[in-house]
Amino acid sequence: MADEPILIEQRKHVAIVTLNRPRQRNALSSEMLKGVVEALDWAEGESSVRAVVLTGGTKLFASGADLRELRDTTPADYLRAERQKAWPRIAAFKKPLVAAVAGYVLGGGCEVALSCDFVVAADSAVFGQPEIRLGLIPGAGGTQRWARVAGRFEAAELVLLGKTVDAWTAKRMGLVNRVVPAECVVEAGVAMAEEAARHSPVAGLLAKSALRASEEIGVSAGLELERSQLMVALSSADRTEGIDAFLEKRPPQFQGR
Repeated sequence: MADEPILIEQRKHVAIVTLNRPRQRNALSSEMLKGVVEALDWAEGESSVRAVVLTGGTKLFASGADLRELRDTTPADYLRAERQKAWPRIAAFKKPLVAAVAGYVLGGGCEVALSCDFVVAADSAVFGQPEIRLGLIPGAGGTQRWARVAGRFEAAELVLLGKTVDAWTAKRMGLVNRVVPAECVVEAGVAMAEEAARHSPVAGLLAKSALRASEEIGVSAGLELERSQLMVALSSADRTEGIDAFLEKRPPQFQGR
């Protein structure tokens, strides 16, 4: 287990996917990113999993790309690389995805966090896009998602100047939901995932797809999509169970149907 780049644990309806290259500061090698994709593929197809926590533990999340691997990579190699499948897969994951991050959350690690639905940050977390210092630019959403989260001018300080921000600043900028002591970050991420997992899996899938679409389409098209997703929710057994449970003053027992 200690040599595996990705560790997976399931607690009831929550899967915990842990990046596990601590000696390399969880640098995102192609092997590790492939492992993340495989873990998400499994979690998406496993009906007992309703939410996922992606973490690196209580000390660090990910320091960015594996520079030894990237050093001699040609553009053609990069386009063919396994890592190119990882970024759209993380963003397209259908179930609630919580990043529980500590320590370094840099480069590709920061872009992973930006691709999640929730970010719980340790008070030790440091976020940034240092690619400019290496003669590079972010290549997995850093230029686009930071601008959408924080606005273009604040994003420019990270992307063009290579500055880093602490957890509290990242929360103010809109990237972080909660800041907690480092030793609690994984459990806080699990608690948030458990909260999401208590709700209807059908409604969660529909609501997430509508939220994500808001980044890509205009308001009118987004409202139309929202209405169409509501029609699907109205036809689900979870809708009936949710309303009945509310009226009967009992916890709902959603089945994801």
